[in-house]
Amino acid sequence: MATTPTGSASSSSSGLRLRRSLTLWDLILYGIIVIQPTAPMPAYGVFSNAGQGHVVTSILIAMVAMVFTAMSYGRMARVYPSAGSAYTYVGRELHPSLGYVTGWSMTMDYMLNPLICTIWCSKAMADLLTGTRYQIPYPGLLWPIIFAGLFTVLNLRGVKTSARINQTLCAIMGAVILAFFWYTIRYIFHLPQYPEAYFLRPFYNPQTFTINGVFHGTSVAVLTYIGFDGISTLSEEVDNPKRNIFLATVLVCVITGFLAAAEVYGAQLLSSQYMFSADEVENAFSHVAAIAGGTLLTKAISITLLIATVGSGMGSQLGAARLLYGMGRSNAIPKEFFGAIHPRTRIPANNVIFVGVIALLGAFLVTYDNGAQLLNFGALIAFMGVNLAALTHYYIRGADRSLGQLIPPVLGFIICLFIWIHLSKLALIGGSIWMVAGIAYGAWRTKGFQGSLVNFDVPPEED
Repeated sequence: MATTPTGSASSSSSGLRLRRSLTLWDLILYGIIVIQPTAPMPAYGVFSNAGQGHVVTSILIAMVAMVFTAMSYGRMARVYPSAGSAYTYVGRELHPSLGYVTGWSMTMDYMLNPLICTIWCSKAMADLLTGTRYQIPYPGLLWPIIFAGLFTVLNLRGVKTSARINQTLCAIMGAVILAFFWYTIRYIFHLPQYPEAYFLRPFYNPQTFTINGVFHGTSVAVLTYIGFDGISTLSEEVDNPKRNIFLATVLVCVITGFLAAAEVYGAQLLSSQYMFSADEVENAFSHVAAIAGGTLLTKAISITLLIATVGSGMGSQLGAARLLYGMGRSNAIPKEFFGAIHPRTRIPANNVIFVGVIALLGAFLVTYDNGAQLLNFGALIAFMGVNLAALTHYYIRGADRSLGQLIPPVLGFIICLFIWIHLSKLALIGGSIWMVAGIAYGAWRTKGFQGSLVNFDVPPEED
């Protein structure tokens, strides 16, 4: 999910500039931490169900779309180095009303991310404690309340995750991934014989392969890459941003894609099961890993993913609250509520509570699968918009009309569009209702988009 600009407010108001100290490697590490090296593990069951087992293929197709889109993000960051995000690019290059539509789609992403984190954490914790003396009654009711409440309380207290903690967590996740690969390779080498096409089945299973099925799986697998665009928001702090932002954004997508493909490839070699029940889907990867590593590896993966998802849920809830604050302070939505800041914590407390309530209610009404697909609905709209913005700025309006300026954004747009139309009918209907509501509201507030509705540049959180 697209993150918000940092540093622009302070630099513009005081005349000071941020120090350009971040290197290419710093940006790559930041992007990997944001996306998380275990990105496909929590949603492995969802990916497999959607693509009928073609998880590796779906992730690699999604990587191609994300690489082209990352090129567009990197190029647009050169034009708008301090504001950079999808709604800014689209609003300034295409039309302010289209920027508003892009921003509205991003709002859906921000709102849904803490919701699906609440769902996943609740199921993971219930699964971890099943059969132990710590198991609580009514886990389907109490765990969503506990996690939605935890995210909300910690954000209201202004709790932040330090860079050192993020790096430590990334190292732990890396160790767990290596352990999974070790146990998987050892298991495979000790098999007495391999079934026909054993090593190719994760890429292509003739019994279940269809183009529509694979692209439906790809429409969900895009979730693996959500967050790569956040690199563009660091443009003011990067040494040689015109080169490094572009390279880092593309390389993070490539590294994430191949690492994610390797992880799910190993899981599919361990088990030929490609359809998971509602009770299995959230923790499918952990259960498959048990085939090679037993209970110890399963628990290690589950605990690591749980900690990582708690951090993701906290961060995404605060991100949603800040985006709503950006809309509220410009009175696009009721300013008295959404534009308020708590005087002590300097946190948009009303918005944190609002998003927490949405996450809690949604955890009882929406499945993880449907929540993930709805999230990708808005993300893919933003990605298509950025590709069109890059095409417009560099090829249509620019002096350089080379194929290098034409092909990447066009292919990025076409592939993202093709993936988008293969979302589930429920996701397309639900997302369309959200978009129609936003467009109608924007048109009403601006008398047909004749005026300025909202500035989607969210200010940085103050210390």
